[in-house]
Amino acid sequence: MRVPNRDPRTVTVQYEYMYRATPNHRSAECCRTACFGSKSLAALCISHMFIDVLSLNLQHKDAYQVILDGVKGGPKEKRLAAQFIPKFFSSFPELADAAINAQLDLCEDEDVSIRRQAIKELPRFATGENILRVADILTQLLQTDDTAEFNQVNAALISIFKIDAKGTLGGLFSQILQGEDIVRERAIKFLSAKLKTLPEDVMTKEVEEYVFAETKKVLEDVTGEEFVLLMRVVSGLRVLQTVNGRQQLVELVVEQAFLEQALNPADPDTVDRLLQCTRQALPLFSKNVHSTRFVTYFCEHVLPNLSTLTSPVAELDIQLEVLKLLAEMSPFCGDMEKLEANLNMLFTKLLEFMPLPPEEVENGENSANEEPKLQFSYVECLLFGFHQLGKKLPDFLLDKVDAERLKDFKIRLQYFARGLQVYIRQLRVALQGKTGDALKTEENKIKVVALKITNNINVLIKDLFHNPPSFKSTVTLSWKPVQKTEAVAAKRPSGEEMGSGGSTKKQISPQPRRDARQIYNPPSGKYSATIGNFNYEQRGGFRGGRGRGFGARGNRSRGRIY
Repeated sequence: MRVPNRDPRTVTVQYEYMYRATPNHRSAECCRTACFGSKSLAALCISHMFIDVLSLNLQHKDAYQVILDGVKGGPKEKRLAAQFIPKFFSSFPELADAAINAQLDLCEDEDVSIRRQAIKELPRFATGENILRVADILTQLLQTDDTAEFNQVNAALISIFKIDAKGTLGGLFSQILQGEDIVRERAIKFLSAKLKTLPEDVMTKEVEEYVFAETKKVLEDVTGEEFVLLMRVVSGLRVLQTVNGRQQLVELVVEQAFLEQALNPADPDTVDRLLQCTRQALPLFSKNVHSTRFVTYFCEHVLPNLSTLTSPVAELDIQLEVLKLLAEMSPFCGDMEKLEANLNMLFTKLLEFMPLPPEEVENGENSANEEPKLQFSYVECLLFGFHQLGKKLPDFLLDKVDAERLKDFKIRLQYFARGLQVYIRQLRVALQGKTGDALKTEENKIKVVALKITNNINVLIKDLFHNPPSFKSTVTLSWKPVQKTEAVAAKRPSGEEMGSGGSTKKQISPQPRRDARQIYNPPSGKYSATIGNFNYEQRGGFRGGRGRGFGARGNRSRGRIY
């Protein structure tokens, strides 16, 4: 029986009267015959009829099927279907697959407003065994380029995290391991950005252990950028904040760094891998979590090839970057099997960067040869590393170095120290009386950090001039962040008071140390091309072969795999 009057309000009233008065008209087929003569009326009939029918819990499969079929209709039918399919999903478990597939069709609709509505309602399907599938679907939908839609997917993923975190992670890691590259990339970025924001009642110990286990699987085949993001994920897990947990993270990085293999200095990818891994390991080192394997590798494989290293980034001073990493790791080095040999390598490399004084002619004047170049940034790193490892073998210079070589070393130290004093005086004069904005100019920033470098070297050289050599002084590496307490302590404006020296020693309190007092941590300048905090690790991915660790990953499936 077809309703002749096409006015929507009349159709609704007539249908409701017919539904209540005539039981034979309660079937879905009768509904279609009575009301769905045109698509414009179908949406109204769905909105008025099925809320009534289904809210009475009459279990009308045919009626629910009509809603599912709405995804094949026009925009109005699709919008209503996007709302009502999830609304009554739990009432028809036998139609669960059909319902989810119908909602997925709406998630791929050409109309972005329909897609957003369908995505918004997806978490309603995340019940029981469906959670993994919904998470998998939402992860794939991260590939959208529509900002509002992308944010909707993120919000939906967060909401199902609160329903079942482990199930949601299962869907995410499934796509990371098997999905398209764009999906993998965005899923990893989602984990890196969002996991740390979830509360402890969501990220339980069991969930965090699952994240760590799955991340280790992913790390078997990653690019450099992915490695950095995944290390941020696991480094933030509360379950790994113990000494044992941090040791596990170091082991993870060691595996990626290929420390069991010899270094190929001509391969930028190999060098890049080592630098990336070392950068990720550095924050994990402490007096209880040692850097011994990395320091040993640098001494045995990197320092001998320092001059032939190929930089993975054009503007990166690769030699200085390597030396800075070695210096930062050296305080956390534990017992070494080949300590003497490694100290000898550091000593040899230090000699290369500490020149001999120019020869003098008979009248006592310098020859016409150019003054040797003093490379302060390199010497600071090498001297600091030698000073740190020297604490473990304090008799090295006296017992392990022959007299002629030791004499040569002291000549170089004396010459370098004289040049150092000249630079320190010049820098103090240049900075004297400058405060506030005057110290923030690029030129003065360079001078401030140069003064920090020269002061550090000066302190370390004085230790080595002791008889026997001393390894007791403490300095803060020039590029390391300055603590706020140190900045507050520096109240006096004089340029001299920003450095350390004999003339101001009596005026400065022993805490913080005079060599650690510094107001600014400026960027690079003429004293060293990369003296600042150059964070090259975010500069793209890496080339390389397939297989474990960094490099191109294997082919992945394409297309919808819901």
